[in-house]
Amino acid sequence: MPPIGLSPLREIARAISAASDLDTTLDLIAHKTTEVMGVDSCTIYLLDPDQETLRLRASTGLAKRAVGRATLHIGEGLTGDAVTHTQPVFAREAQADPRFKFVDETDEKQFSSLLAVPMISEGKTIGAMNVQTLSPHDFTEDEIELLALIGDLAAGALNKAALYDNLTRQLNELTTLARVSEAVTSPIYLNEMLDVVTKMAAQVMNAAVCSIFLLDEASGKLEMRSAQRLDRAYAPRDPIPLGEGISGRVAKTGKAIIVHDVRHDKRYINPALAKREGLASMLSVPLIVREKVIGVLNCFTAEPRKFSKEQIALFSTLANQTALALENARLVTNAAVVREMHHRIKNNLQTVAMLMRMQVSDDNGLTVKDVLHQSINRIQSIAAVHEVLSEQGFRLVDVRDVIKRIARMTAQNMIAPEKKIAISVEGEAIVLPSRAATSLALVVNELLQNALEHAFVNRKRGTVTITLTHNPRDYFVTVKDDGVGLPSKIPSSLGLEIVETLVRDDLKGKIKFKRSKRGTQVDIVMPRKHIVDVD
Repeated sequence: MPPIGLSPLREIARAISAASDLDTTLDLIAHKTTEVMGVDSCTIYLLDPDQETLRLRASTGLAKRAVGRATLHIGEGLTGDAVTHTQPVFAREAQADPRFKFVDETDEKQFSSLLAVPMISEGKTIGAMNVQTLSPHDFTEDEIELLALIGDLAAGALNKAALYDNLTRQLNELTTLARVSEAVTSPIYLNEMLDVVTKMAAQVMNAAVCSIFLLDEASGKLEMRSAQRLDRAYAPRDPIPLGEGISGRVAKTGKAIIVHDVRHDKRYINPALAKREGLASMLSVPLIVREKVIGVLNCFTAEPRKFSKEQIALFSTLANQTALALENARLVTNAAVVREMHHRIKNNLQTVAMLMRMQVSDDNGLTVKDVLHQSINRIQSIAAVHEVLSEQGFRLVDVRDVIKRIARMTAQNMIAPEKKIAISVEGEAIVLPSRAATSLALVVNELLQNALEHAFVNRKRGTVTITLTHNPRDYFVTVKDDGVGLPSKIPSSLGLEIVETLVRDDLKGKIKFKRSKRGTQVDIVMPRKHIVDVD
């Protein structure tokens, strides 16, 4: 390896500063670390939301197919051990070390030595990175210290990149508010939309409270229409006369106001209430449509804070999108609502009709009761997608949420009381357009039903695990059970025909069945470029 100095750290810092989104940052860090340390591989694992699973997110030496899919539990392997003890871990002959663990599909048998360090940002472990060499190597103190410093730099950069990704995704979702508002007339839908805005605003601003007040022209007062508090319920507020208090002034002037601490600002109507509620800094921006103020969007922090230019710009963008959605909601006609309803119903009924036609042509000798039971489960899977759509108010669907609902319904319908079959949904959130989400929901439903029906014959206990992951190119869904395993020849069935048809034709993906003595695993790969909204 080359001599260790300050130049490697400068190179790493430059590489990190050149990246923005999470995937690009991960890739740059892995490649630059491999280069400056003169190693044969650099690999980065990040913690899943469950804070128990380390997922392979980038590597220069391991198999590309493992990125986004291979995992370690905290404490597993030398890398997991580094996370557990928050200390560097290394071994000259790594595979001879009792702590070493081969990770499936990584093709790492070729490597000899390994050095792993935890990645810690703001006192919180977010993952780990390791470097490996083909030939046995004794890592020096300088090399260990260099990788530890790179890990510290990378952790901070990855936190920022993850925030960038979240903000980008959430802003993209907000731009769909204008499209969604074309079908919004009922007050209940309007309130749900406003709740989504305040919830997202609280998250992206890391705020204690975000609220929306709309101007009632008849009374000349601002009325609170939505408020989201992250830690507890936010009590209703009395109407605010136009021109009074911070919100009233913003609504009257059409200009944003920033208050460092509302507990000590004479313009704030009720500082005593702010003290009880634990509110400090405030950012209030107007909701303006065609140069007319229709309300205000407020953000409160729990501690005094100086809002950055970027935060103010982001919050103003949220306000602009909200104002546009509100205006469109008020202008839309009943005819537009009817057209949207007809479109959705038509798509749903066409999917149900397709499934029924396939069921009619199936000759497996099922009873009428069995046929109805299967059909009900399929229709419930479609309903789960649209239930999430109705709650979130977007054309984009969090498939992990949908699959959790399907798992609960299927467990209630198919698991006999005397059996203890656990169904878990793990991994990352995957957000898909509604049509693709519906197809994937049907696929998972069929695979889950198949597992519950055939995997645990003559068994009282078992587990089915559904895992969702992704990388820059593909989405991955794995359905795995610890049952009796597949027969040598997979029998044909309507359920598997539905699965293969939907994966191939609707999702443009591939499906692979793996059999073992410990159960069955089904892997689905869907290229991101083919996932488009055709609704």
